[in-house]
Amino acid sequence: MTGGAPILSRRTGFFFLLPSLGFVSLFILFPFVWVFYLSFTNQTLTGVTAIQSRLVGLANYHRLLDFETWMTSGQFGNALRISAQFVVGSALIGQALLGLAIAWAFYRWRGAFREIVYTLVILAWIIPDVVVAFTWMAFLDRDRGTLNAILQLLRLAPVDWLIQQPVLSIIIFNTWRGTAFSMLLFSSALATIPPSYLESAEVAGASGWQKFRDIILPLIRSHILTDIILITLWTFNTFTPFLITGGGPAFKSELVSIYTFRIAFQFFEFGRGGAIAVAMMLINLVLALTYLTILRRQGVRT
Repeated sequence: MTGGAPILSRRTGFFFLLPSLGFVSLFILFPFVWVFYLSFTNQTLTGVTAIQSRLVGLANYHRLLDFETWMTSGQFGNALRISAQFVVGSALIGQALLGLAIAWAFYRWRGAFREIVYTLVILAWIIPDVVVAFTWMAFLDRDRGTLNAILQLLRLAPVDWLIQQPVLSIIIFNTWRGTAFSMLLFSSALATIPPSYLESAEVAGASGWQKFRDIILPLIRSHILTDIILITLWTFNTFTPFLITGGGPAFKSELVSIYTFRIAFQFFEFGRGGAIAVAMMLINLVLALTYLTILRRQGVRT
């Protein structure tokens, strides 16, 4: 500012914002509006309705929320239930706790071993999805898989993981895959805590659990909630488990994202797929608003 006046006028500032607004409109607003419109039509990829689609009102939403068949295999309610199990097991229990445990375990650790562990965890996060999926399929294979080979060495019966325990398999896979983010976030949070806090607690005779509970957790509370917000949304929307189980067997591991793909891109029912996508966006919005409300009530700055 010069003499209290802005350097650029509002019109000039708006002109500089136009490219960004154009990208946001093209890649975010337009797809959202288009999907929302499709959800009220019977648009398909093939057949008569591919050319002559028409508005059907709330028919797609009524079919999506038909509570008589809602929880049967292959329906939206069943996919939503499996997604809830997947999010709780993989994101909240798996990634958040494991990431925090690793970060705390190596909080004061320096040396090659710490760097090796961090590198391995980060590698699991950055390797391409297809490569990771095929690796885990080989790891979980019933006849020649590494996991069953370990079980046999322990004189335990082999398990056909992808058939008998598909949800547990994708929970373990996604936990292994995504723990790096939580680990890095919590490592950064722990690095901001002055060492004198813990040193004073040690002088006072506090145990390791007391230091963690009374000093560490209150100081990184905002980071924990931020981590939970992000990994919950990412896990709910992830599609990678499809590469391992395909949503099977018999829809037993079909997440909402996989259900959306099946309806829209395997059955080519874009109208129904649009209704599911809108429902997913609303669920994401509710999850985000819930966590943000918790942050605001606790007076935590994000």
